[in-house]
Amino acid sequence: MPPTDSAPSTQHGSPAGGTDPAGSAAEGLGRIWTVPNLLSVLRLLGVPLFLWLLLGPHADGWALVVLAVSAITDWADGKLARLLNQYSRLGELLDPAADRLYILATLVAFVIRDFIPWWVAALIIGRDLVLAVGLRLVRRHGYTALPVHYLGKAATFCLLYALPMLLLAQGDSVFAAVALPTGYAFITWGVLLYLWSGVLYLHQVAWVVRSTPVLTGAARP
Repeated sequence: MPPTDSAPSTQHGSPAGGTDPAGSAAEGLGRIWTVPNLLSVLRLLGVPLFLWLLLGPHADGWALVVLAVSAITDWADGKLARLLNQYSRLGELLDPAADRLYILATLVAFVIRDFIPWWVAALIIGRDLVLAVGLRLVRRHGYTALPVHYLGKAATFCLLYALPMLLLAQGDSVFAAVALPTGYAFITWGVLLYLWSGVLYLHQVAWVVRSTPVLTGAARP
């Protein structure tokens, strides 16, 4: 068995004949035009604006506003998906994609502006690149994705708090003096947990490759 609570999820078809009790839910998952998806798209559109504010006019205050709006919409899209019963596969892809892009944009800008050393960004980005290769491998074996581990969620949480704290720390105020060590603490824990969760995901990839056959043609997800 893989080193997490459950094996990676696969696609399952409906039973032959009869009524599929999950049919309506499956149709709902295929929806595109939903309020949560719109919020996720708006978050994605904010990424280039956020990066330009950091690297162009160095408008750090406005960059923080964009980041705050992104955090609010991140909370709102999940809340609305539950309240309106508007879960969708597209939403499951857009939400983490927006998180990753904000982290990537912030890391690139912070390295360019010497807020963090380049190797910190390299560790985080390198981990995601390795897992992207692993995801392609498990898809060859019929698996659509790897289960999200709580350590990965905790790591993302730490990084999403660390980066704005480090941005707030760029100044001479009392608040900046408090934000600097707080930001360093969050980014240290975030990087460590990010790498640890990456190792667990790689264990899952190894289990899939060793234990399941490679699918060909239409059998792949």
